[in-house]
Amino acid sequence: MGGGVFYHIFSSAALVSLALYHLVSATTTYLKSPLAYVAKPYHPVSSSHRFKYLQLYLLITCLLIAFAHQTLISSDSDPLLKGSTPVHRFTSLQSAAVLFLFLILSLSLLISDATSLLPLPSDLFFALASAVFFLQSSSSASSASVQTSDLQAKCDSVSAQISALAALLCLILACQPRMFVADVGLGGAVCLQGLWMLQTGLSLYVDAFIPDGCHKLLDVVSGVEGSTKCELEDSRLRAVAILDLVFVVHAMFVVLIVMVTYGVAAKTYGVRRLGGSYEALPVAASSPAESSSNHIQMKALTGTQA
Repeated sequence: MGGGVFYHIFSSAALVSLALYHLVSATTTYLKSPLAYVAKPYHPVSSSHRFKYLQLYLLITCLLIAFAHQTLISSDSDPLLKGSTPVHRFTSLQSAAVLFLFLILSLSLLISDATSLLPLPSDLFFALASAVFFLQSSSSASSASVQTSDLQAKCDSVSAQISALAALLCLILACQPRMFVADVGLGGAVCLQGLWMLQTGLSLYVDAFIPDGCHKLLDVVSGVEGSTKCELEDSRLRAVAILDLVFVVHAMFVVLIVMVTYGVAAKTYGVRRLGGSYEALPVAASSPAESSSNHIQMKALTGTQA
């Protein structure tokens, strides 16, 4: 295994961890107070000032590592891309630019919450995040269009679709910040992107996960935009079908994660049903004197009506 698979494992772990934390935090916040629920860009880890912004610190660190990686690999040549080496350089720099935008967005969120220098409302943050996710989707789609490696093109195409879904959910949250379903969907989309990053690394760089009929090219720099080629048309179609099936399995796994997260949180904090159902209200216990007085008043009212 080369550096490519380790980078994908690192990215997958970061995205899945971020998504799981967001799912748990959003679900518990909603169950505690459904009527007052508003989607938040991030949830503080602790009320202590030392650990309050731990999530943002870790996110910024991961984005710095990913940005440095994409910038460094842009200098490598890649014969799997259509055209000359500058095509690979431009696509890698485009990915690095998108990561840099995510880094700026995370830094602005930290500055906005920790200081009063940059007041950034949540709806504006979600709108900006939607634009960056759209750029990421466009970058992945353009990378897929110039690939001659069918597996790499398929992986980039699926990643572009997941990013487009995340962009749509962020736009919905910018317009409707109280929509809990969209907030959970955003966490699920980020989790799915993380799982797909792991699948991409395994399918392109690990021999045991490369579909039958496809193989790694020995004369290609390892870990640069994939190095796997399917020689026969039947092998290519079979490999693409396998990736489609694996994607469905990952999607089902994400749905299961969301259901388990909500179930555990609901059992822990309770459920308050809204709309169409009633919730029992607490009734204060009355004293014996009050009960006797109410009974006498009822008898008097009955005698008057008679």
